[in-house]
Amino acid sequence: MFIGKSEEISRRAFMRRSSQMAAVGAASSYAMGLAGIGELAAFNAGNDYKALVCIFLYGGNDHANLFIPFDASNYAAYSEIRGGNGEAGGGVALPRADLAGSVLNPANNQTLTNDIQYALAPTMPRMKARFDEGAMAPLLNVGPLQTPTSRQQYQDRTVPLPPKLFSHNDQQSTWMSSQPEGAVTGWGGKMGDLAQTANTNALFTNISSGGNAVFLAGQNTLTYQISSRGAVRVDGLDRLYRSDAAGDALRTLLTQNSNHLLEADHTNVTRRSIEAEQFVSNGLDGVSLNTNFTPAEGNNRLASQLEIVARLIAARSSLGVRRQVFFVSTGGYDNHDGLIGQHGNLLAQLDFAMDAFYQATVELGVADKVTSFTASDFGRTLASNGDGSDHGWGGHHMILGGAVNGGQFFGQAPAVSLDTDDQVGRGRLLPAVSVDEYSTTLAQWFGVEASELPSIAPNIGRFNNPDLGFLRAT
Repeated sequence: MFIGKSEEISRRAFMRRSSQMAAVGAASSYAMGLAGIGELAAFNAGNDYKALVCIFLYGGNDHANLFIPFDASNYAAYSEIRGGNGEAGGGVALPRADLAGSVLNPANNQTLTNDIQYALAPTMPRMKARFDEGAMAPLLNVGPLQTPTSRQQYQDRTVPLPPKLFSHNDQQSTWMSSQPEGAVTGWGGKMGDLAQTANTNALFTNISSGGNAVFLAGQNTLTYQISSRGAVRVDGLDRLYRSDAAGDALRTLLTQNSNHLLEADHTNVTRRSIEAEQFVSNGLDGVSLNTNFTPAEGNNRLASQLEIVARLIAARSSLGVRRQVFFVSTGGYDNHDGLIGQHGNLLAQLDFAMDAFYQATVELGVADKVTSFTASDFGRTLASNGDGSDHGWGGHHMILGGAVNGGQFFGQAPAVSLDTDDQVGRGRLLPAVSVDEYSTTLAQWFGVEASELPSIAPNIGRFNNPDLGFLRAT
């Protein structure tokens, strides 16, 4: 067991990784020339390509209207608790008739808690089809935990709990880093720390098209940020004030050497940004995708973020990468009111974006090498507040890709109730699966060795399932 040793193991992994990087002259994160030194790392990169894509739903996704009880008895309980009027729905309960076309029938006659049968949100027909074909798997009732926790232990505060539960900023950070707001490294970034020796250009190990987030921050790796249009340019370098000479002068000022430590560091970052922009732009110039990322109803910002991720994956050879972690994000999920309608529209956008991205990986021939997965601040209350739902704890998520053991559920289905032992009040789910188990399952598929899992997920030694089984080796 790793209990009580996670910080020590993480520190040893960091020191070992740092010594490996020093051994190959890794003073710069850009164009590091690390090809062929995989034997230095405990990270099991192999000779193939793999990527993880975190899709973060800011605001706290209402999981109860993502996977909805459909069988008669559980639907009746769902409708009553959410303010509905029987099978007609109402309040924040969707009508049962609207769910008939999105019922999920898991493989091997899988039986869930209280024989519950779920339907997927009716605005997500594409994810329903991916479930049916075995490319999408739901993970039920997952959330941050420091140790396995019962309802009684939660109420008596006899075990350590994630700090500042139900707080947006803190739980976003806790999901991404196992620490509340103020954390400086996330589990995506820590995977990048281990993976970067597999890449020729380590700068492109961790890439975000969804803004700045602690998820991709590592101890060694930087987050390379990119816009949905491509590499971010430094303004003015081409023709400042319509003058080539002025642009050249600005470039000289920004990249000139300095003996001052902070100025020199700033210059290195700026120079690296300028060089990387041209490098990425050149790589993307040769990429053409047939997959459509523009929905008929108009703009989909999440789809645009995933399109640039797909293009970067297509350019992986020219970028010199074999392992990458990506971050994309979308907001609007804090539905304290207006849940019906607003939430369905958000899920429709998510459905289109995730499916377009999956289609692109099929087009590129890497569907079994790229896994996307959702995350969010927290789940929400099963009980309605009248027109919406409030902050919760555990929630349901989706994993999509060619390596996914799809068409079946993972985790544990909660009872449709306000007073069972799997919730802590108002239908706030007590997580049955920890984020640590979620992350280590992804990490091992990605190539992280079992001995280094505590450096990714500091609490994993307290849990029994470092591999939840929703991914198969490829």
